[in-house]
Amino acid sequence: MPVISLLIKPASSNCNLRCKYCFYHSIADHRDTKSYGIMDIDTLEILVKKALEYADTACTFAFQGGEPTLVGLDFFERLIEFQEKYNKKNININNVLQTNGMLIDDRWAKYLHDNNFLVGLSLDGTKAIHDMNRVDALNKGTFTKVMKTVDIFNEYRVEYNILFVVNSMVARHPIKIYNFFKKNNFKYIQFIPCLDPLDEEPGGNLYSLTPERFTVFLKTLFDAWYEDIIKGDMISIRYFDNLVSMLMGYPPENCGMSGICQCQFVVEADGGVYPCDFYVIDKWYLGNIKEKGVEEIVQSEVAKEFIEVSRYIDPKCRECKWINLCRGGCRRNREPFVDDKPVLNYFCPSYMEFFEYATPRLYQMATIFSNRII
Repeated sequence: MPVISLLIKPASSNCNLRCKYCFYHSIADHRDTKSYGIMDIDTLEILVKKALEYADTACTFAFQGGEPTLVGLDFFERLIEFQEKYNKKNININNVLQTNGMLIDDRWAKYLHDNNFLVGLSLDGTKAIHDMNRVDALNKGTFTKVMKTVDIFNEYRVEYNILFVVNSMVARHPIKIYNFFKKNNFKYIQFIPCLDPLDEEPGGNLYSLTPERFTVFLKTLFDAWYEDIIKGDMISIRYFDNLVSMLMGYPPENCGMSGICQCQFVVEADGGVYPCDFYVIDKWYLGNIKEKGVEEIVQSEVAKEFIEVSRYIDPKCRECKWINLCRGGCRRNREPFVDDKPVLNYFCPSYMEFFEYATPRLYQMATIFSNRII
């Protein structure tokens, strides 16, 4: 059996923040049940058992939300117990947590370190930029608390990277944000283009990221990153890393850069399974892990249909000189569909201009890194 990666939402869409651009809030609004509550321990045990029975060499358990820490630390302590109980094949287990950092304390940090979790911490940049959109239920900014979490992670030597959403404000200040991250010694960074609500024409919200702003963001951030890499100041930015890796002949590890969707195995709090974090809606329900095995869910007709839809490529995309590097981009940025087919990527103009601008230097780095491997 293959390697398997699960994206688990133990607290469903429940969250202690009210981020103005939250895509999962809009996803929840598109289904009959907006929140599936808190995952019970029995469901967690079944999930771990079936995943480890299916996996061969490795299995990743990634926890996301909503906010996954809302289920409490006891839930995660049981996770480790179940993994030890059912890992009869002694496969490699990876545990990942994505969090807003609001509930992290010493006990959480010690647990995450002791159990080798990789943590993705959401932080949009400086205080003014972060607090514009990442607010709590009282509409108060959360920057100060996130930075306290950074201190706790550093104290307990938790392995973490920074996740930030490129919204309209972030896109205006790439250098300010990049320098802030450097100042705080954040060496692993991942940016996520902001999404407008599903089935809504993009660009209509205050936080919306436009292709024009995304273009400037990509080019400006790349220049700063490239300059540091050449000087030997190694900072990992996932998207740029993937591009260099692809030019070296490796497949992208970022799903949205693959060109064709894969079944990502997203598990909601009730055990319901969906093929992608961006499509946890009733239309793409694959079944419940409490009732079906992993193999049955992966081979379901709905899963096959989800993948098949993504195979369509717009004729203009096929003719583009950057098709082998871009591959059409993430399906979610090709919504809303026309005649049940994905359209050109909303950020197509951004990628075309960026590749024209940056590819010679990306090739240069691919050559440098290839020589280092040899």
